[in-house]
Amino acid sequence: MENPSYGNSKNLGTIDFDTALTNVTEALKEQGFGVLTEIDVKATLKNKLDVPFRNYRILGACNPPLAHQALSAELSIGLLLPCNIVVYENDDGTVTASALNVQKLFQVVDNKPLAGLADQVDVKLKAALDSL
Repeated sequence: MENPSYGNSKNLGTIDFDTALTNVTEALKEQGFGVLTEIDVKATLKNKLDVPFRNYRILGACNPPLAHQALSAELSIGLLLPCNIVVYENDDGTVTASALNVQKLFQVVDNKPLAGLADQVDVKLKAALDSL
């Protein structure tokens, strides 16, 4: 899996999907993030469209001190929060974790102090992926 231009990805190998979710959540926690939301895409697509889909979760992660700094600088920045991390099964049975590239996302924000904050968030998200 190549890294998309808007994120960073890591193939976790043939790990059990639920174990991968736990490991990703713990890696985020070590970087100061909590998971505020979890969307089970597989279950949602089955319930809403009655179509099968691979195991795929979208985790909405938040680092409270950094979120507070961002919101204090610009209230509308909440439109870009929380940071999304996805965990999904690949066709070959491996599992991938991907984190949003916050610097790319914040390019749409015209607020210079937030650029440095985006750098801090990216460093932490990359560190979480690298620890897996």
